[in-house]
Amino acid sequence: MKERKKNRRVLWGITAGLALASLLFFLLAAHLGDKLTSQQMAGRWKGESEMNFAQVSCYVPVDEKLSLEKVYAFRQELQKALHNAAVDLSSDGQLQLDAWSTSGKLNAATELGKGEARVIAVGGDFFQFHPIRLLNGSYIEESDLMKDLVLLDEDLAWILFGGTQLQGMTFRLEGIPFVVGGVVEREQDGFSRLAYTGGMGLYMSYDSYARLVENAGIDCYEFVSAEPVKGFALNLARDKFPIGRGEILQNTDRFSFTRLLRIIGSVGTRSMQTQGIIYPYWENAARSAEDLCALYLALGVLYGVFPAVILAASLIHLFKLGKEKFTEVWFPSVRDSAEEAVRKRQRRRWEKKHGLAPKRTARGRHEK
Repeated sequence: MKERKKNRRVLWGITAGLALASLLFFLLAAHLGDKLTSQQMAGRWKGESEMNFAQVSCYVPVDEKLSLEKVYAFRQELQKALHNAAVDLSSDGQLQLDAWSTSGKLNAATELGKGEARVIAVGGDFFQFHPIRLLNGSYIEESDLMKDLVLLDEDLAWILFGGTQLQGMTFRLEGIPFVVGGVVEREQDGFSRLAYTGGMGLYMSYDSYARLVENAGIDCYEFVSAEPVKGFALNLARDKFPIGRGEILQNTDRFSFTRLLRIIGSVGTRSMQTQGIIYPYWENAARSAEDLCALYLALGVLYGVFPAVILAASLIHLFKLGKEKFTEVWFPSVRDSAEEAVRKRQRRRWEKKHGLAPKRTARGRHEK
């Protein structure tokens, strides 16, 4: 008997440990993606609005660069689609927002230092989608009258100037003067640090970059839109955006349970990329996070199988014990009590019918 109790305690200890491990993996899978601000634009843009929003990203192959004219044409298509969907257009700025970017390398120099810098050329409201931390200055915006403003990352700022408080300082890109609009700190989450391999870099307006680089083109377009019905933004992009052989994906809910299950099911083929797309580092970071979340989800399911089986078996066992006890102990007792109650009622009726029922006194006692 003691040995049986000991084995039972060991079994329940293992079951509890596996259940806790399973819960931990599920929690990690559910919250790991929250670290990536680049994937949460729809939630930020929604704010307290009752309207649903969706974030969509379009990645163009390296040999199919996208022009600004096509971006502006899609903007019009998006606004038209929102109008046709009977969405209130009295506040267009709150219903849609977009950004675009491309990357390359340029030579940067000052009198103190020089080097080849990784350039991310941006347009639209890029820093709404990617709110990188500012160490000094301000972001580049589409409405800026000065198109020669540049944001340096911390590494390049130290190489060129030996510091980070640089707003208003000048330097040269490919021999052309530019002004430092600010200095930024690269994202500090593990996924972004792993994905960004460009070394020291900078952000500049796409217009300025296109003047320096012949045949420049957009390879990443992102937008957030009101979502009057589920799948509205994604389906519109697939139908109207000139993606060519590129890829369109929805960032919103990319770390959801169903999406992660699909990733688990695509193990072995997910890493095969035949479209000629070079993802920006923030997309590589998101895909890395997806893979890890999918792994945690799979481990959560795996570790949860044994506790689930033990719990189900225990419930079935308890049900059988309860059923047996009810049949053998409780039911006979209840049945006997019910039969005795019936007999008493029948006797009282018989005694009342034959005038033998006891009478109550003034104090409520029975008299025979």
